[in-house]
Amino acid sequence: MTVMAERELQSDQMSVEEFERIAEFAAKETDDAVRFEFINGRIGVKKVPDGDHNTIVLWLMRQCMQARPDLDLYQGQGLKAEEYREGRARPDAVLVPARHFAGHGEWADPTGVLLVLEVTSYDSDSDTDRRDRQEKPVAYGAAGIPFYLLVDRDDCTVTLFSDPSPGAGYRTAHKQAFGATLLIPEPVCVEIDTDELKHYVD
Repeated sequence: MTVMAERELQSDQMSVEEFERIAEFAAKETDDAVRFEFINGRIGVKKVPDGDHNTIVLWLMRQCMQARPDLDLYQGQGLKAEEYREGRARPDAVLVPARHFAGHGEWADPTGVLLVLEVTSYDSDSDTDRRDRQEKPVAYGAAGIPFYLLVDRDDCTVTLFSDPSPGAGYRTAHKQAFGATLLIPEPVCVEIDTDELKHYVD
């Protein structure tokens, strides 16, 4: 990484344009092994997923495809979270109508997104707690995304955030233990059996 990029990484006042240049550079130089996000005015590294993490994303994809073949679940699609300090988020998966992101660039407008998925990563610091459990519900809710599904491997729960409110995130959070049946209402209308998730935690 260049000296200029390193300085920008350390800056508290980084602009969205600076972040996007750094993110593009990192993705090219590392063959997408390093992916960045920009949430709450701070740059963050999106951790490389482990096998269980990827299997959980594919689990949701299978459930959604069976119930709603008219929807697509994208992995790695960046979203603009303009309402939350001009953020840039990269959810683990994004549920949208089929072919919704065709023609979009790396950072797409969240309009039309039905649900975003995050699966917690195991880390030794507070990054997962701050970003996935605190900041991202605010960012996704402020963007007007109807649902945020958090699969929390630390406490073996799924939390469905709903009823988005500009500036406040989500008004409702429904938390259930792995094994429960989770109903995601309109506009998604999918019932999800979470029992399989018990196999993908350490």
